[in-house]
Amino acid sequence: MQKRLIVEGNTLVLVPRLDPKAPYPPSSASVFYNPKMEVSRDINVACMQVLASEQRGERPLTYLDALGGSGVRGLRVANEARLKVTLNDLNPLAYRLMRTNKKRLGLDVDIRHLDANVLLSETTFSVVDIDSFGSPMPFVDSACRSVCKMLCVTATDTAPLSGVHFNAGVRRYSALPANTEYHAETGIRILIGKIAREFAKYDKSIKPVLAHATAHYYRVYLLIDQGATLADECIASLGYIVHCEKCGHRSILGGLAPLGAQDCQLCHAKLIVAGPLWLGVLHVPQFCERMLERIETGVFGTRKQSAKIIELCANELDIVTFFDYHRLLRELKRPPMPMEELINGLRTSGYRASRTHFSGTSFKTDANVDTIKQILLQLSNEMKRENAASNRH
Repeated sequence: MQKRLIVEGNTLVLVPRLDPKAPYPPSSASVFYNPKMEVSRDINVACMQVLASEQRGERPLTYLDALGGSGVRGLRVANEARLKVTLNDLNPLAYRLMRTNKKRLGLDVDIRHLDANVLLSETTFSVVDIDSFGSPMPFVDSACRSVCKMLCVTATDTAPLSGVHFNAGVRRYSALPANTEYHAETGIRILIGKIAREFAKYDKSIKPVLAHATAHYYRVYLLIDQGATLADECIASLGYIVHCEKCGHRSILGGLAPLGAQDCQLCHAKLIVAGPLWLGVLHVPQFCERMLERIETGVFGTRKQSAKIIELCANELDIVTFFDYHRLLRELKRPPMPMEELINGLRTSGYRASRTHFSGTSFKTDANVDTIKQILLQLSNEMKRENAASNRH
């Protein structure tokens, strides 16, 4: 296996040399490494730094990179966040590469060569990181039994989660996905909802502190607590999104049984249902702010992009689903205007509104779709009159 040295953060690591001509370069090497996931790893390191800083003299946090691959993620956590790290991979070549990197860096890292579920079933860790290729669900049950502080999960099977591959989403996550304009948020909420149900089996609860959809993957950070009452409260945060494909109206139904109206409240068309999924918060702003401080003051190669993601997440409204601005403009056959004008217009009319991290054209608001369209038409007409007056002068 050909290797090369790379620098991420302030960690110098040997990684496999990839074939840039391959259809998917990370799969061209015998050990998995994806350079495009540096954003995810930067955010992860910042999160672990914040988590470690909150220990306040307690024993050092233990961290498992369950599917280590080249080991970059876990090695950076050990070197830059100073957690007691265990790296694991069933691939013997990955195991050897991780041992080589451990020796080069002189880090006190435990390197294991086991099936991840076996290791998770045998040992407890403060933090478990499942950075999987595809669905993380084959490892979540054993992770629920192992972890005691935080579970970090990556899902790259965004098509099943977002409803593009509907049947696969149902099979893997025991939920109904929906391919709507806000499918990325639905996918994240289905992922968290499924994990919450898995934890509840063991009288454990989850609390998301950050969840983001970036490029080809979803990434969630979940604080874990113990207790049947907390687990019950977690289950109470599950429910469904009901969506009208005709007019775009959407609402939420709490509970595990989707009991409610079968027709849209606004246009009386038939509704589609997504869930069960997580209806609770996706981000804790205070935690995100502390992560943002780490990103802005530390050594991170993707500082600008990572900071933008975290900042947008911290300022997102705690509202289920978002709207796509360009989709609304196309539907109303109106010319584009700065989205900030619509957000300000909603706020002026007494509604809450914010941008989201999901895309540059998405926004959240507590106004319904009819109200949004009315405000957008009003703003568009005002802009048209102003342009006409300007042209006359």
